[in-house]
Amino acid sequence: MLKLETMDKATLDMVDSVIAIGVEYGINIVGAIILLVIGWMVAGWVRRGVYHALERVPLLDETLKPFLARLVWYVIMIFVLVAVLNQFGVQTTSFIAILGAAGLAIGLALQGTLANVASGVMLLFLRPINIGEYVDASGIAGTVVEIGLFSTEIKTPEGLCLLVPNSKIWSSPITNFSRNPTRRFDIAVGIGYGDDADGAIALLKGLLDGDARVLRDPEPLAVVKELGDSAVMLNLRAWTKSGDYWDTVWDLNKAIKNSLDAAGYSIPFPQRDIHIVSGGDT
Repeated sequence: MLKLETMDKATLDMVDSVIAIGVEYGINIVGAIILLVIGWMVAGWVRRGVYHALERVPLLDETLKPFLARLVWYVIMIFVLVAVLNQFGVQTTSFIAILGAAGLAIGLALQGTLANVASGVMLLFLRPINIGEYVDASGIAGTVVEIGLFSTEIKTPEGLCLLVPNSKIWSSPITNFSRNPTRRFDIAVGIGYGDDADGAIALLKGLLDGDARVLRDPEPLAVVKELGDSAVMLNLRAWTKSGDYWDTVWDLNKAIKNSLDAAGYSIPFPQRDIHIVSGGDT
């Protein structure tokens, strides 16, 4: 009987201890979950608030606005995670040391990913490309939609979404078609060897002078570029605003064809003359 009472007392003590530990850590767990949820919501609100505030800054580049807003979100969440760890008695100094060691290991394992992050930072701060610009990086061509820490979103001329690793863009020669306000175009036109070259040049020069989108400085040119195998090659060279480039070139191509046809000029195509020589008896 005494042994049974002793066992019951020991069991009750153990149950009391388990309940006490469960209550203590349960409160910590519930508090950590609440802290995470509140921190997540606050970080989202602050990120949106920062982004809207940056939208009202006219001199700030569009590329940096989402990046800075996202950076604020990461900073807040780091503080939230540290606060959650403090709920369980984790020392901050130990946590920082663990983060350092983990960062070194992760850095060695994710060299390619970190290269994308470094390239993204360089793209954001040196800004060889901006949102809304049409660029070409070694065959990757399209309009820049967003520059993130890991990849850049590009909209191709076909309307497709292309996600390109930042390191690929940063390590490639970048051609930015939208950066400069003006752009030069060259249109090659062939006429027959029997046609009047001076008259054709005057006709083409008149088309350039009559188009308001063609800039007057530098002066538009229409010249004989070369004597080809099948045609006398003329060249139209002029400058226009970058936004008017393609419309101007397309309209001039059509106007050149119609004007040369109306004036009686031929637009030859490559051809080959074959001479048959009959051989005599040897």
